[in-house]
Formats: sequence, C-alpha cells, structure tokens
Amino acid sequence: GALAAAAGGADGALAAAAGKPASALTQEELFRLMQGRRAAKQGNESHAFWDTQPVPKIGTQVEEYGPLVHQTVDDIRTDPYGMPTGFGWDEIDVTDNGQANEVYMLLTENYVEDDDNMFRFDYSTEFLEWALTPPGYSKDLHLGVRHNKTKKLMAFISGIPADMRVNQETTRMVEINFLCVHKKLRSKRLAPMLIKEITRRVNLLGVFQAVYTAGVVLPKPIAACRYYHRSLDPKKLIEIGFSRLQPRMTMTRTVRLFKMKEEPNIPGIRPMEPRDTAEARVLLNDYLSKFQLAPILTQGEFDHQLLPREGVIDSYVVEDADGKITDICSFYHLPSTVIGNPKHNKLNAAYSFYNVATSVPFKLLMEDALILAKQKSIDVFNALNIMDNDEFLKHLKFGIGDGNLQYYLYNWKCPDMEPPQIGLVLL
Repeated sequence: GALAAAAGGADGALAAAAGKPASALTQEELFRLMQGRRAAKQGNESHAFWDTQPVPKIGTQVEEYGPLVHQTVDDIRTDPYGMPTGFGWDEIDVTDNGQANEVYMLLTENYVEDDDNMFRFDYSTEFLEWALTPPGYSKDLHLGVRHNKTKKLMAFISGIPADMRVNQETTRMVEINFLCVHKKLRSKRLAPMLIKEITRRVNLLGVFQAVYTAGVVLPKPIAACRYYHRSLDPKKLIEIGFSRLQPRMTMTRTVRLFKMKEEPNIPGIRPMEPRDTAEARVLLNDYLSKFQLAPILTQGEFDHQLLPREGVIDSYVVEDADGKITDICSFYHLPSTVIGNPKHNKLNAAYSFYNVATSVPFKLLMEDALILAKQKSIDVFNALNIMDNDEFLKHLKFGIGDGNLQYYLYNWKCPDMEPPQIGLVLL
C-alpha cells in the first residue's frame, strides 16, 4: 500500500516512465505506475508539508530510537481541521456495501492508472473490507471527504491500529493506507489536510506513531525495498502489453522458461483452517521477532489477516506427522482490469504476504506458493526483497524491478534499515 505522492515528492525515473505510452513501458515501469505512486509537482513545495511534520529531514543521520515529539491526548485539538468551501469530512462504514462501493469506485478511478489507460487496479469491496476491518479497527479512521451538495466521495484515507516492534521496543501505531484524492481536486492540496486530520484523530485515541510506504522519496525513509516479479502466464502478459518478449526469445521458449509444475512439491501442504491458527500465529510471531521492523499479531489479527478468503487472501500450512504446524505460506490477490484488449479483460496479480519455513527449504516452500498461485489462475506473482525473500527470488526466476518502495515511520526515530531487516507487509 502506498501513501500517495500527492502529499509531496517526485521521482524522476517514474515521471519519465509516465510520459511513455504503456506499450513502450518495461514491466517494472508499468508496475510502478500501477502501484498508484504518482509523482507530484517537482520543486521546493514537494517537501514543504513534510518539513512541518515530526519526521527526520532527508540527509540527516539518525542513530537513536524513539519519538521526535512527545505529546499527550490533552495536547490535541478536539475540533476537526477546516475544509475548502463546499466539502466536508465523513466517516466511511466499509462494512456497508453502498459505502464500500463508493471507496472502491474512488480508488478504481483515481488511485491507480497508467497513462494509456490500459490497466486499472481492481480493489474489490471484499479486499477493502479485509484490509480495513481487522479487530480493533476504528471507523473514525476510515476518513472520507464528501462534496456537500452532491454527497459524492471525493477523497479517502485510512488508519489501522497495530502493535509494531521497532528494534526491541513495541509501540502502538497505525498503518496509514489508501490515501486517494479525486483527480478533479488535486489542485486543492487535500492530501496534507487528510494526513493532518487523520493524525489528529489517531492522536485522540492515544496513538502518536504511524507506519506507511510510498514509491516516492519523502522525508525520511527508514528503508528502500524493491519489488520483484515472477511471470506465471507469460503468454498472456505479453498479449496484454504488460511485458514484452525478450531479445532472441520466442514465445514458446518464454512459456517453457516460466512453466511451473502442476502440483506442489511438499506432501500434505493444504489451505490454512481455523484449527491451525493458534499454532501458526506463534510460528509467525517467532519468525518475525528476528526482524528490526515487524508487527506483533494478536490471535484475532492473525485470524483476520491470514485465514483464506476467496479471491482476497490464500494461506497454506504444512503439518508434521504429529499434527504440528511447521510451515506457512500466503499471498493476497490484487487484480487489474485490462482495458480495450480483445482477448483479455483481467490481469490476476498475487503479492507475497507472510511465509515461514522450518521443515523444508524456504525456496521449496515458495516454489509451492507459485504453483498454488498458478492453480488459482494468477498471471504474475510479486514479492519485495524483505525478510528472507532474497533466498528464493533469483532461484525461482523472479525479475528484479528498478523502482523502490520506501518504508516510513511517523514521529519515531530509528537508524536506517536494510530490506532483509523489514518484517512488515503493508497492503
């Protein structure tokens, strides 16, 4: 998930990619455009907003851990920030089909696009409900902006409370995501208002830190990670203009290169069930404890995030002869609509989520994740180079991307991290 670039900052390579027709983009350039990380105006105003916020300045060396600003709930204003004339705040109930559909439409039409309008992310309402309603969520932090006359939803931002461990210290934070402003309102500088207002609401809950990701460089990343992509249906990806045949490669050879086995390698690997989750949570939390930035999942959060939901999240477990859960793999679905292609209307993409291997090599577990994703009609499988993912990326024929995904902390200092020190996946 990305904090939209509308909040400031621009990336030259991405801006250059945006000027090309989609058919001329590399797979990675297209992915970066499809992530919804659009470059904002270049220039001095880029970081003007962030320079007013409790985040380290770009170029500063951070050696210690802890908050930049110490606050209590008593320090926080109780009235909402003002809005431009004609617009007002509204809390969105994503468990209500009508309101969830409004968020879906806003994101579909404004959050993610490529310049030739060939692909459009398709955040289903089921995906949004999964992403936005874990145990302990606050409707107060599903924040919308409506047009006062038409009542049309014109902007959205979300915050999800979570216990986050940075180094050895655990802090209550919110995960900020889905910041989206309608194209017609981009000139009104709504993004900083959304960030300020959701910060105020989060602070009133007694939470003063946040974590978020963005494809642009803002003040100041704690880590720069990279996406890798594994073709599962290369013929389809080439037919829709998503990727191209490599030099001196025929379609037949390309299909053969990326061909997967029909069935998983690991005997007895199966979908996760409710009876598995108590053991699986301990396994995952133990695994995540070795990373510098990671969530600490309650049982309710684990069940919500990892139990399979058709077309949203798939999770699998391996159990030993004694019935003990030894391994977990999982991926979530984020398809795109393919516009104007005579053969295909949907691009099925999966994203690596949380994976733990203790009884089998990690490479073998992730090969099975690819096979299982292919069985679910996934066309391309994406993964960041975080956690232990470097162990399998090259071996399993993932292609390296050329764009970074930055991780950020709000009002929390910490030294820079390398991607393998990150143990957190944000949707």
